[in-house]
Amino acid sequence: CFFLLQTQGTILPAPNFNPIMDAQVLGGALQGISCEKDVLIEILTQRCNSQRLMIAEAYRDMYGRDLITDLKENLSHHFKEVMVGLMYPPASYDAHELWHALKGVDTEEKCLIDILASRSNVEIFQMKEAYLMQYNTDLQQDIDSETSGHFRDTLMNLAQGTRMEGYADPSTAAQDAMILWEACQQKTGEHKNMLQMILCNRSHQQLWMVFQEFQNISGQDIVDAINECYDGYFQELLVAIVLCIRDKPSYFAYRLYNAIHDFGFHNKTVIRILIARSEIDLMNIRQRYKERYGKSLFHDIKHFASGHYESALLAICAGDTEDY
Repeated sequence: CFFLLQTQGTILPAPNFNPIMDAQVLGGALQGISCEKDVLIEILTQRCNSQRLMIAEAYRDMYGRDLITDLKENLSHHFKEVMVGLMYPPASYDAHELWHALKGVDTEEKCLIDILASRSNVEIFQMKEAYLMQYNTDLQQDIDSETSGHFRDTLMNLAQGTRMEGYADPSTAAQDAMILWEACQQKTGEHKNMLQMILCNRSHQQLWMVFQEFQNISGQDIVDAINECYDGYFQELLVAIVLCIRDKPSYFAYRLYNAIHDFGFHNKTVIRILIARSEIDLMNIRQRYKERYGKSLFHDIKHFASGHYESALLAICAGDTEDY
């Protein structure tokens, strides 16, 4: 049962932490004639986010400069994205990724799906606050103007962050399952609406029962039913919601595997998931990845990435000896 899942990140607070010393070492590494990238990796991937923020503060006091700006000026390409990404507090990082997904040349639907389908009410609330502070605009307004159709309605619903918590009522689970089943048969606008309302607003515990009932009524798994009946980003988003409710680490393992193998290493996705999950459940994601795909995440990153970029990703991923 999912209540027993002990989630665990790969990055933990460093013991004997001294932000002033770290800031000094980073200053030396960045101000030198050639930037010492190994030193940056060694420090920034081996401190937890709150420690990195303290280092940035010490750095500002010491040099009168912004650490993020200095990283941006000294680094390039994907390596820069990783090191800069590590410096954002989690809610700001989500906001940053959503902003770029919404405001880039092309809307990056998969990024919107990854973030909004997997975050808790609290995480969504904090991300909206960060979004407003960083970009002086409202996340929900931007979703409204940059996406469309039932995909947009579902994203808007998720972005409200109003999912019930902890509550489960077996007597309504069968009703909900029946509505979902009808929605898969009839596919009218109204049915699509009911479908996303249930998936976006019922508690995780409730939906576990609903999915079980759905299987009983239809003889089919809810994911298979959604895949058969719907298409496009609406379908992808609904499936992501179901998968995240069932087992979030499995969902992210699947997304990483796709990003690495199906898209010829989709860097943005790999970077975003590793950074965002590094202190939450990246250990669990690694475990699911290995169970499901036979090769370790560490092995696959090593195979596709190179240079300091590879070293930084591997340091965040962290690996066991048998992964090399």
